[in-house]
Amino acid sequence: MVRADIDAPGPAGPLRGTLLSPVAHDVPVVLIVPGSGPTDRNGNSPNGLRASTYRLIAEGLLSRGIASVRIDKRGMFGSASAIPDANDVTIEDYATDVHAWVTTIRKRTGVSCVWVLGHSEGGLVALVAAQHTADICGLILVSTAGRPLGKVLREQLQSNPANAPILGNAISILDSLDAGQAVDATKIDPALMPLFAPQVQRFLMSEWRLDPATLLAGYTKPVLIVQGLRDLQVGLEDAQRLKHANSRAELALVANANHVLKTVRTPDRSENFAAYSNPDLPLADNVVDVISTFIQNSTTGQR
Repeated sequence: MVRADIDAPGPAGPLRGTLLSPVAHDVPVVLIVPGSGPTDRNGNSPNGLRASTYRLIAEGLLSRGIASVRIDKRGMFGSASAIPDANDVTIEDYATDVHAWVTTIRKRTGVSCVWVLGHSEGGLVALVAAQHTADICGLILVSTAGRPLGKVLREQLQSNPANAPILGNAISILDSLDAGQAVDATKIDPALMPLFAPQVQRFLMSEWRLDPATLLAGYTKPVLIVQGLRDLQVGLEDAQRLKHANSRAELALVANANHVLKTVRTPDRSENFAAYSNPDLPLADNVVDVISTFIQNSTTGQR
């Protein structure tokens, strides 16, 4: 086994990640693209997310003879020096970084192409990157929305009864951002500031104008859509919309997997969200198997 630091060029400083690989040469390599917010290369964040989902995926793939690179986003954690302000980004910027990572990984490992696994918002980044990065073998879209993310957020906010006191303000903000109009901080309820702070609105507007299904529709390389059936953030209808957009894509539904791919056996919301902060809870059964089988079968088919 090889575990090593790996850097790719960023705008003002290096992007940094971790390479985990079998000793064998000529093995597939998966780039793991993180989800939204301050999520690090392992799948954790300072706001209570401690699921270590990306580390567990990487270790699971390693046990099946597949290498991976998991990364810190520009401006955050190990990649903090890549840009001065981590909030001053767009989805297209993150897609540019995927391109840089694919180029770096190919040089470092000698592979002809790199698989890109995007989790949640990272799936949208992967889809944008795939439009202009030729050396991607194919895409693995995990817990990825099938609709513009503004619509998904709107549903999430409306579905939680606890949001009733702030829902009117939230919908008003969503309407403005959907129309491409920034919202002043004085018009944002303090409880909503983590979601809609002025410094992240440019990013949100860049994200919400993109339709994942439209991006996937014309993609001709292999695609795997992985959807947990206990996911409270992205639903089965999202996965089905992605599949409908690209009939060649494979759809894998994972029973009892939540948004961060941990096992949840009941519909209890508190149990579901508690799994987000438990790094000792293993990934749901079959998650790594469906990903590794897809890569191995597709790699054989590409030779």
